[in-house]
Amino acid sequence: MAEYRNNLSRRQFLGRISAATTALALGNLPGCSRKPKRPNIVLIMADDMGFSDVGCYGGEIHTPNIDSLAANGLRFTQFYNNGICVPTRASLLTGLYSQQVGVFANSPKKYEHSVTFGEVLRAAGYRTLMVGKWHAQQTPHQRGFDRYFGLCDGCCNYFNPGPRRAGEPEPGRKLTSYGYPRRWAIDDQEFRPYAPDDPTFYTTDAFTDYALHYLDQYGNAEQPFLLYVAYTAPHYPLHAWPEDIAKYRGRYMKGWDKLREERFARIQEQGLFDQNMTLPPRDERVLAWEDVENKDEWDLKMAVYAAMIDRMDWNIGRILAKLDELGKRDDTLIMFLSDNGGCEGDANYTPDIPPGPVESYRSVDAPWANASNTPFRKYKAWDFEGGICTPFIASWPAVIREKGHISTQVGHIIDIMATMVDVAGAGYPKEFNSRPVLPMEGKSLLPVFQGRQRKGHDALFWQIRPDRHRAVRAGAWKLVTTRPGDPWQLYDLTTDRFEMHNLADEKPELVAELAQRFQKWANKVGVPNE
Repeated sequence: MAEYRNNLSRRQFLGRISAATTALALGNLPGCSRKPKRPNIVLIMADDMGFSDVGCYGGEIHTPNIDSLAANGLRFTQFYNNGICVPTRASLLTGLYSQQVGVFANSPKKYEHSVTFGEVLRAAGYRTLMVGKWHAQQTPHQRGFDRYFGLCDGCCNYFNPGPRRAGEPEPGRKLTSYGYPRRWAIDDQEFRPYAPDDPTFYTTDAFTDYALHYLDQYGNAEQPFLLYVAYTAPHYPLHAWPEDIAKYRGRYMKGWDKLREERFARIQEQGLFDQNMTLPPRDERVLAWEDVENKDEWDLKMAVYAAMIDRMDWNIGRILAKLDELGKRDDTLIMFLSDNGGCEGDANYTPDIPPGPVESYRSVDAPWANASNTPFRKYKAWDFEGGICTPFIASWPAVIREKGHISTQVGHIIDIMATMVDVAGAGYPKEFNSRPVLPMEGKSLLPVFQGRQRKGHDALFWQIRPDRHRAVRAGAWKLVTTRPGDPWQLYDLTTDRFEMHNLADEKPELVAELAQRFQKWANKVGVPNE
């Protein structure tokens, strides 16, 4: 039934897509070079997914396709994002710190003084394709992507991102409609709201349907392609197909304490961290599972969340199968990551309706997010490791020879642009559309893919909001604080990756040195003073 539903959905989608855009004009950037054999690039990003939610990072959720990428490629254990949606996407797309392009909080901006990797790779001769979540002011079509289908804003109803359709149930209290007036776009056409007439619409499936259509159109061309797939799963609201939920219903009656223990044991079995490290205690604000009264309701929340990741993995499998069908898998660099850690946010706008169906709007919340981020502390929108360390997997059969390797080299989301420029033989401009462009902050990950040690960053910096959450990492030392005026906390990530032993009082000189480095960076990128 699920297979039939998705095939039906795809036929309806494809009937609505124009095939007229088969020859699109390419821009020109000064200094770009073109190599005869360049890889295709597929970048896949999950939304609000915790470090240990997928199998190859210790999770129990069924993710065979993501796991296969890790088994045939490499996993990073120290790959960083910006801790929250908009800043992460700004850095991902531009190769700059988000503050450099005008993003200081979780509000979409235009990306000043920058180019996107879509603009750079299109100028280098790539066909640039995107589906999914954009979360910036302009549309992907305006910033370098030849083809696009997706949500220009941050989150939406998975089954119906527009107004309630005939025959659908009334939304729960606190909601006036299923979908807020979110921006959607197909190529250069924007829709607000976007109301699909397909009764089997589900965003994760729809994004993949369009991605497969683009691969059918352009995958056999001599011109290489870039495909950026930005899923909204498993970001709230918690929506999933009933048959997917049924696979996980009851599995989480063991509770989040036991789940954290089991995930950490698998993490250690997989060799992701030093065997001498121990699991930190649960977040201090989370009840012990034995003290929870409504266990069945909590089980359902996590079952729906797991179902959303399961469905995303299944759709990733469809993309991998298409690459195999096209004979492109060996020469395609595939990268998978999440935009930030699991989300503690309470977005339970329909407390009278359980999670899952179209009329509900619920979130997974801190207790399960704490388990999703095992073994790290805190959550999305924090600068502790639970907020800013993401799974990062790279698969490229023609280049990555050491299959299943686990890399402890430190990377950051600003490195994605530099990596794409490097592997594509592209030129990075000093100006674009007669405007100056800031030089890249990122460093290419290609040496790591090739099995070599790269010269990493001297330091990395974070600032999620102007008034709180700041951090700097230099070598193994990490300095972090939650609010201006709060004391800095200092951690040695070589021996204390889970940030349990604050050494600030023991090393005041180092705290002062790193704080000064942070302030110098903050002045450079324009972070407001405390």
